Amino acid sequence: MKNSRKTKQKEILEKEINKIESFFTAEDLLEKANKIDEKIGIATIYRFLKELTKKGELHSYLCNRKKIYSKNKKSHCHFKCKRCGKSSHINIESLDFLKKQIKSPICHFQIDITGTCENCLKNNNK
Repeated sequence: MKNSRKTKQKEILEKEINKIESFFTAEDLLEKANKIDEKIGIATIYRFLKELTKKGELHSYLCNRKKIYSKNKKSHCHFKCKRCGKSSHINIESLDFLKKQIKSPICHFQIDITGTCENCLKNNNK
């Protein structure tokens, strides 16, 4: 892979990514970057995010059929209700239950769980 040049636009994108503390989308980054330089386009953002992901500096996930990014090796997990369709983020800190099956180190993970939420269960019992 060839080294990419360090441009003013990439410097802006790096600075803006470093300010972000949670998950973000390409569109989120575009909005922040355009406040500094409105010539930065979405194609530039996608190329830059792809480059950082390949280098392991960013981690990507799918969330509601949209790619999101994180600087940290955070895991990304959802619970989606099969009745009402509501989706919520859940926190799973450990994968101890998988250690017998996965022998190599785990960087991060994404899990999607489907079931019936408490609200729908309550409403069904009325």
